[in-house]
Amino acid sequence: MKWEWVPGNRIRLLENGEAFFPRVFETIANAKKEVLLETFILFEDKVGYELRDVLVAAAQRGVEVLVTVDGYGSSELTPEFLASLTTAGVRFHVFDPRPKVLGMRTNVFRRMHRKIVVVDGEIAFIGGINYSAEHLGDFGPQAKQDYAVEAEGPIVDTIHRFARAVLTQPDRRRRWRGRGDTPPVAANRETAGEAQTLFVTRDNERHHTDIEQHYRIAIRAARQEITIANAYFFPGYRLLRDLAKAARRGVKVTLILQGEPDMPIVKVAAHLLHDYLLSAGVTIYEYCERPLHGKVAYADDEWSTVGSSNLDPLSLSLNLEANLIIRDKPFNSVLRERLQYLIAHHCKKIEPEPGRRRSIWRLTLGFLVFHVLRRFPAWIGWLPAHTPRLARVTPPPQALAEKADTERGATCES
Repeated sequence: MKWEWVPGNRIRLLENGEAFFPRVFETIANAKKEVLLETFILFEDKVGYELRDVLVAAAQRGVEVLVTVDGYGSSELTPEFLASLTTAGVRFHVFDPRPKVLGMRTNVFRRMHRKIVVVDGEIAFIGGINYSAEHLGDFGPQAKQDYAVEAEGPIVDTIHRFARAVLTQPDRRRRWRGRGDTPPVAANRETAGEAQTLFVTRDNERHHTDIEQHYRIAIRAARQEITIANAYFFPGYRLLRDLAKAARRGVKVTLILQGEPDMPIVKVAAHLLHDYLLSAGVTIYEYCERPLHGKVAYADDEWSTVGSSNLDPLSLSLNLEANLIIRDKPFNSVLRERLQYLIAHHCKKIEPEPGRRRSIWRLTLGFLVFHVLRRFPAWIGWLPAHTPRLARVTPPPQALAEKADTERGATCES
């Protein structure tokens, strides 16, 4: 499969909601023509309300605003909240909405997990941060540690065309995908920096393993170090094997995983892999300050990635994901500094236990885990597949009537 690097970009790291939300909201507030936004989670909290307000203000001044949320991740949005957006002119879509059964969400698999914003075709944001107060430090001990990037330059064309196609005409994406891996970049786009980038997605049509392949390429090419900080770490056997081989050939391989997970099963799953990785020379840290939600990595002094994809079965084999792959020494240096800061100040190193006798139960469980990891992509392929389907949320008739009355009254007064 052919991937073409896009040169001439400026990439800026945004850490946590404190850096991400103000920058996104400011950019939307300054939008002149168009806002494209898709996210897994949108909650009705102080972050969700602020996002709603800037989107409504943009729509009311004539900006085309298109929003997509996931039907599983954003299932609690109220009719009143949605009406406040759609009545203002926001075109709001829900990916794979499904009714609850006995109070349980049923759209568990193949979620729209991407987090993308494109404003006026000039600035794009991509990463792992949802629109929730959980991504702010004042949320408390359960506030999430996470990352996103702001991009300017030719790569924005690629992201913009992808987002536009998915939000408005999902089937158009297939025609572009047939000609290459990403929508074409406009030839006249001015450069904004020195970074070379790739916009890489995972879907359930032609790009099942693209993000995983880029991780594996970077791991196999690494010569000095590779550091992965990932919230939900339970990758396939091939990626695990690549990590072990890299460590054995002398690469400094470091994993930063959840030490205070938002879901306890995450820590249990990761621990099942510790013996194999530690014995190969991989260094493992658990981030213990608060739940780690990041999906970032860097290799040597140039390669890095930030995006929505975890390294677990859901992200690697089911969800719709998007990552930005970056070749840029200054950006790599910033990401490395931030991850090393986590290690130095907020992480606990997992030490191997020499001489420990492994029980029959642990040996048997480890054997089963590795065979599951070796085969899970094929097994997951048997689960029900969803063609990307967007349900448009329309304004309630009463709200439209009230808006029309208000507009008529304003016209008469003028």
